[in-house]
Amino acid sequence: MITGKTKVVGVIGHPIEHSMSPPMHNNAFKQFNMDYVYVAFHVLPENIEKLMESCKTLDIIGLNVTIPHKTAVIPLLDEIDSTAEKIGAVNTIRFKNGIAKGFNTDGIGAIRSIQKYTTLEGKKVLILGAGGASKAIAFTLINENINSLVIANRSKENACKLIENIRKQCDFENISYVDIKEAHNRVEDVDIIINTTPIGMYPNHEVEPPIKTDKITEKHVVMDVIYNPLETEFLKESRLNGAITINGTSMLINQGLESFEIFTGCKASYESFEEVLLEQLRKN
Repeated sequence: MITGKTKVVGVIGHPIEHSMSPPMHNNAFKQFNMDYVYVAFHVLPENIEKLMESCKTLDIIGLNVTIPHKTAVIPLLDEIDSTAEKIGAVNTIRFKNGIAKGFNTDGIGAIRSIQKYTTLEGKKVLILGAGGASKAIAFTLINENINSLVIANRSKENACKLIENIRKQCDFENISYVDIKEAHNRVEDVDIIINTTPIGMYPNHEVEPPIKTDKITEKHVVMDVIYNPLETEFLKESRLNGAITINGTSMLINQGLESFEIFTGCKASYESFEEVLLEQLRKN
């Protein structure tokens, strides 16, 4: 039951109706008998400054932040975590003692998903795409002492901006660009492949994978940040070639668990997020 003592957290975006965060967080609150409620807030870009002021006024505990607000909130924060600052995007805000602090849990969500199956130290990684998810994952990977990183993207300009940013902020030189049309030629030289592009996402899921998969083998770990469908064509073909595959639900859950801990100071179980997420995806 929601009372005057109930603590409020939520997610902001435009649009926001598709968000899977409310059922996941609220299920964990219910399981752990925590007096919290998680709400989705539809916030237009022109209202983002008003929203930040209102959160402090209403004593909101925290927010997750999704498209298109991940960069727009940064100038409005009082503090920002060093990793989020490097990435240049925030997906979690904690309000505490009148201070709004920004974090980015997307990268750690991906890292924890991969670490369930393999170590990252010394590994060679290929990331498909150079957008927001790619940035978050790339910066976080480098903190795990990987050997090398290849960014495959259609736009060389966007990829090179990301590469230059990483070199400048992280002192990491073993990073290069390849056109995504030629990325399959790098597959044999890497250990881990991560798709951060929207290619294969529902409802446009019956399409060719972002790269050819004929060189993917049992030596590879292949991850897709897409969680609908649960198995993209890219993951299906990779699995049939013997690779370990990881779908986007794992990253979504792990980044949510990290946010949950930032908001509450408590650790929720993976299962408390997973059961309700899979239930919601099956309905769709």
